[in-house]
Order: sequence, then C-alpha cells, then structure tokens
Amino acid sequence: MKAIKHNQDNQQIRLHISESDIPDIQPHHVLIKVKAAGINRADLLQKEGKYPPPPGESEILGLEVAGVVGEVGTKVSKFSKGDRVFALLAGGGYAEYVAAHEGVVMPLPENLTFEEGAGIAEVFLTAHQALNWLGDMRNGDNVLIHAVASGVGTAAIQLAQLAEANAYVTAGSPEKIDYCQSLGAMGGVNYKTSQDMTAELMSLVPPQGFDIILDFIGAPYARTNGKVIAADGRWILLAFMGGAKAEIDLTKVLMKRIQLKGSTLRARTIEYKSKLIEDFSKRHLDHFGDRSLHPTIDKVFDWKEAEAAHYYMEANLNKGKIILSGM
Repeated sequence: MKAIKHNQDNQQIRLHISESDIPDIQPHHVLIKVKAAGINRADLLQKEGKYPPPPGESEILGLEVAGVVGEVGTKVSKFSKGDRVFALLAGGGYAEYVAAHEGVVMPLPENLTFEEGAGIAEVFLTAHQALNWLGDMRNGDNVLIHAVASGVGTAAIQLAQLAEANAYVTAGSPEKIDYCQSLGAMGGVNYKTSQDMTAELMSLVPPQGFDIILDFIGAPYARTNGKVIAADGRWILLAFMGGAKAEIDLTKVLMKRIQLKGSTLRARTIEYKSKLIEDFSKRHLDHFGDRSLHPTIDKVFDWKEAEAAHYYMEANLNKGKIILSGM
C-alpha cells in the first residue's frame, strides 16, 4: 500500500508518499480501506520526534480515519466487509489501509461523508472524555475552552450546548470568536488584544466563575485559570502548547477545592477506549444523524498535499478540522 512517511531534509521535516506493507489483522481487528484521515496537532509533534506512538503501534502518522471495512478478523462481531466506518487510532491513519480493533471503530452515519467522518473520532472523543468523564459536566455549568478554534474546541462547544451548559471561549481573532458563537458559544475573549484577560473573562460569568476549564495552553494561563475558576471547579489539562512550567497558587486550589486533572487519549488501553466509545456512541452517535452534532471541517486537502495541510495547521489558520482525502 501507499502511506505518508516523514524524513529529515536539510534540517526540515518533509512528508512524502512511500510504500509500506498492508497491516495484518488480529482476530478482533478490522482492516479499513481509508477514504479520509483527520489531521491533529499530535501529528505535528510526532513528526518532530516529540510525541512517539505507543509501543507496538504504527509509526505512520494519523489518529483518525473514515473508510470501508475491507476485511474482518475471525472474532469480529460488530462489523462486516463493506461497512462504512470511522475509527480512533493510535497511529497509521495516513495510509491506504489501517488495521483497528473493533472496539475503536464506529459505524459512519449514512448522511455523513467520509471527510466528515474523519473529523469526528479524535476530537469528539477527547472532548467527551474531558467534559463528561473528567469534568462531570452538568446542566447550567459555565465551561471555558481555551484555544477553542481547534477541532477539540469546536466539538466541546457542541457537546456543552447539547448538555445545556454554557460555553465560553478564548481565541486569537474576532473571526474565530464569531465562528465559535455560531456553533453555540455564549461569548469569548481575544487573547491577542486582551488587556486584562482575568477581568474580561470574569465579566462573562459574574460572580461565580467557570465550573469547567478545558486548557490546551498550559503555563501562560495557569494563574488566570486559578483566578477565574469557580469553587469546586474542574480544570482539565489536555495539552501545554504554551509551555509546561507553571506557577500555581495553591491557596486557590485549596480554598476553591479545585480539581486539576491531566489526560491524554492516545496511550489509553483498548479496554478504556472501547468503553469510552461505547458510552459516546450511546449518548451521541444518533445526534450526528440528525445534525445536532456535526464535525466542523475547515479545509480538505488531497493526501498528496499533506505537507501543505500541516503548514496550514502550524500557521493556526484553521477553524475546526483539517482533513486529508483521496487515498
């Protein structure tokens, strides 16, 4: 099969289409003929050597795909050859074929394209895990989402709205804030022009603060998060794009009874991912059928243009998902 690989070229990392073996499938695995794959910031980190795949997983980039089942293992019970599916992966998505455990594969609703299907798994499952499993989101909660124009951020807005919680955002342009409000966000702060982010955020939800904070930035926002989070608030750290070394006022952690939780999804066990996907599917899969939830696709690139797609993400130009298609 053909697959996208990366190599160092004059101190620059290049993506190129190369040959690779079609993966073997185990008894509980399905082989998916990939039609589209989602791009995530984890892919950018992996190609730089900063986020290697878990042991035993494919070195090929790509954490989510949509396609057609081409072959099933001897113990697979959920899928048959020819089924339209989308899947969460630990690697291997930038290829013509990928093998996946049936527990991390979901049926693709008939009304969704493969490109749309490739924009669901990583971002909606990450948002569902953060908001519902870790954040215990409730009706009426005020939810603050940093770096919201990412795929996870736009998914989180929709899940919050579905739960009748109130989503608020930070983003780097008025256009991105307007876009997030079109998805259901109640308001936001432009971090590039803000003179006092703490005051501006608190003006959105006086006087109680935010019940849940989804943080992808890390160190630069640590002090602000401690000030704007509500009593018994849940601060969920999913990345630290702005840096990992932070000073936290432990007085606020103690007096507000703050729960600070960090989480990743890629390295979780198949058992954990399967339970997360089962819960997500029961709660939300039908909502994609009636479009009350939908993947927010910013741009689709032909997979031969994967390098241009990565540059597009690196420049923070996207509002939602970037997809590779045409495998």
